[in-house]
Amino acid sequence: MLTRLIMVAAVTLQVSSTGQDDQPTAPSPERIKAAVERALPLVAKGADGYVGKRNCFSCHHQAVPVVALSLARERGFIVDPDLIRRQVEHTRTDLDGAAESYRRGRGQGGGVTTAGYALWTLEAGASEPDETTEAVVEFLLGRDEKTGHWLPLAKRPPSEASPFTSTFVAIRALKAFARPEQRGRAGARIESARAWLAGAAAEATDTEDRVFRLWGLKLAGAPDDDLRAAARVLRDSQRDDGGWAQLDGGDSDAYATGTALVALHLADDLATDDSAYRRGLEFLVKTQKDDGSWHVASRSRPIQLYFETGFPHGKDQFISMSATGWAIAALALACPRPR
Repeated sequence: MLTRLIMVAAVTLQVSSTGQDDQPTAPSPERIKAAVERALPLVAKGADGYVGKRNCFSCHHQAVPVVALSLARERGFIVDPDLIRRQVEHTRTDLDGAAESYRRGRGQGGGVTTAGYALWTLEAGASEPDETTEAVVEFLLGRDEKTGHWLPLAKRPPSEASPFTSTFVAIRALKAFARPEQRGRAGARIESARAWLAGAAAEATDTEDRVFRLWGLKLAGAPDDDLRAAARVLRDSQRDDGGWAQLDGGDSDAYATGTALVALHLADDLATDDSAYRRGLEFLVKTQKDDGSWHVASRSRPIQLYFETGFPHGKDQFISMSATGWAIAALALACPRPR
C-alpha cells in the first residue's frame, strides 16, 4: 500500500512539473510597466547615438524606435518629444538629400524597404506630406509594377529579406502619403498587392513573412476570412515558451515575439488579455536583460564598418535594437491608455 502511494505521488509530481506549472504565466501590470520603463532610456540612447555617427536613415535605429516610442507615449509612458523629433528630422534630411534619386526611380540603398520604413517613421512622427514624400511615393508606384507586389532589394534577414515586409511598408507609405493626384494609381497598386497577399499563404515560410502578410492584408482591406486565416497561422506558430522564433525550429526571441504580438493585436484585434498574448508578454518580461535590452543574434552579413551607438550587444546591436523596440511596442499595447 505504501509503495502504491509513493508511486501515485511521484506520478502526480511529474505531471505537475511538466504540465501547467511549466507554462508561461501572465505578467502583472506592474511587471509590464517596469519592463517598458527600463527599456525606454536605452532605446533613446541608441537612437541618438546612431544619429551622431551616421547621416543615413536606418530601419533599426529610427523607424522601429519611433514607432515603439510613439505607441509607448500613447499609453502614458514618459517619452521626450524632442527625441522623436530628432529621429524624424534625421530621416527627413536623408530623404530630402535623395529626393532627386527617388524622382528618377532609383531610390536609395535598401530600395523599397528603406523607402517604406522611412515614410513609416515620418507617419509615426506626424509629419505632413511634401514634395519629398511625393517623390518617394512616385518611386514606390513605379517599382515592381509587373510583380503585383514589392520586392526587397537586399537579403538581410529578418527585416530586409521578405517580400511581405517590403509589400507591407510600401502599402503603408502609399496610404499615408499619396497625394490626391497619386491616389488612383496607389489604390490600384494596393489592390494588386492585396490579391497577391491573399494567394501567397504557402510562400509565407517564417515569422517575418507571416507577420507582415497579416498586417499587409489588414492595410490592404482584405476580407475578414483572409485576415482570420492569416492570423491563425501566425498564432499557431507560437512556441511552448510563449515566444515566437524567427525560423521554424529555431529558438524564440524578442524580435519575432514582439512583431507577432503587435501584428496580432493591431491587424487581428487579438486582445492583450488573451492567453496567447499574455504568454508572449511573459516571454518578453522573462528574457529582458538587466540593462533593459533584449539580445538577439544577427543573421545578416555586415555591409558597413562596425560602429558603436551606445546600444549594447556589439555586432548584434542593430537587430537587438529592433527587437527591443518591438518588445516595447508589444508590452506598451498591453497597458491602458491614460484617462
